[in-house]
Amino acid sequence: MNARLRPRLVEEAVPAASPRYAVRKLALTDYRCYARLKIEADERPVVLFGANGAGKTNLLEALSFLAPGRGLRGATLAEVDRFGAGPWAVAASIATPVGDIEIGTGRINDGRASEDDRSDKRAVRVNGAPAPAAAELAERLAVVWLTPAMDRLFLDSPSARRKFLDRLVFAFDPAHASRVNAYERALRERSRLLRERIADDAWLSALETQMAERGVAVAAARLAMADALNAAAAERQSSFPVAIMALAGAVEEWLTEGPALAAEERFREALQSARTDDAFAGGASAGPHRSDIVVRHRERGTVADQLSTGEQKTLLLGLVLAHARLISAERGAAPLLLLDEVAAHLDERHRHALYGEIRALGAQVWLTGTDAALFEGFGDKAQFFAVAGAALVSADPHSHAH
Repeated sequence: MNARLRPRLVEEAVPAASPRYAVRKLALTDYRCYARLKIEADERPVVLFGANGAGKTNLLEALSFLAPGRGLRGATLAEVDRFGAGPWAVAASIATPVGDIEIGTGRINDGRASEDDRSDKRAVRVNGAPAPAAAELAERLAVVWLTPAMDRLFLDSPSARRKFLDRLVFAFDPAHASRVNAYERALRERSRLLRERIADDAWLSALETQMAERGVAVAAARLAMADALNAAAAERQSSFPVAIMALAGAVEEWLTEGPALAAEERFREALQSARTDDAFAGGASAGPHRSDIVVRHRERGTVADQLSTGEQKTLLLGLVLAHARLISAERGAAPLLLLDEVAAHLDERHRHALYGEIRALGAQVWLTGTDAALFEGFGDKAQFFAVAGAALVSADPHSHAH
């Protein structure tokens, strides 16, 4: 995310009638519990209700594969195949601010991989033409999600929080993922050389230069994302608690003290001077791979991991909604929003507040829950589908499913 974008991200408001990204048709083939499934929807929020294990989250995961990466569960591609079948495929017709597009994706099966060594690559097609997964999908579609597995984010490891923030950045800057990957590759290679006592100064220096350049860029992008979220939160009243985000790490500190080039030089020097210690301990003692994200409740000043479970959930939901608003301001259209089992963990006041936030955002939101009554606050402003037996039944006269 470019620093010059931040004022516009904060200041622009998106009215409820603004354009949005919306799935009009979705087709699954050999996907988890679904042998075949087709669903049609309009641009209203979509409610999927049914018993636990019915396949509701599988549908949200399929939608998350319309974005780059391994989806909202972080699964390997082979894990997504329907048991005893495969390879899986997902196809969608999507309304975007610049017109409808067709996206198809699925696990590649070249016919040569054995059952025990199945391919873990996926193909992506946009409007029928092959496309590079990360760059093309990120530019064509904005997808944001929240799942129960993310509820422990503030209690989880720093690595989980870094990955969460990186996905927020990635929605604005698709190249961020390649910088993170390049940094981690250089880190692993340097660690291998040090571990194997390969004293090649030129090679180590080249790797440390790569780590410094990519690492500072990664840290700068994370800082910019945190600043944008904090500024946006300060500008808007919300029924959800406001999260204030800060990054704790040496590289981030260097960036606050001076220009990026100076931070790169300090990072290179730190890596070079720490070679002996790093050879013994493994990895690298400094770098964005060791940074943490510290989140506080703005009104109370309390660190998130000290809040109650319920407060942590509403804080995280507020953060995800703030990110969705930033995407709306930047792209001029509300993102596709996937909320898995969110309403069940909210009291009535926060449920109604959530539905109000969704209406104000103007997004097509896909929500799951065991009880349709939890979503009565939408009235006829949402479309409902009952999920059971790996099939969908429309509970909404404007919607169709097979």
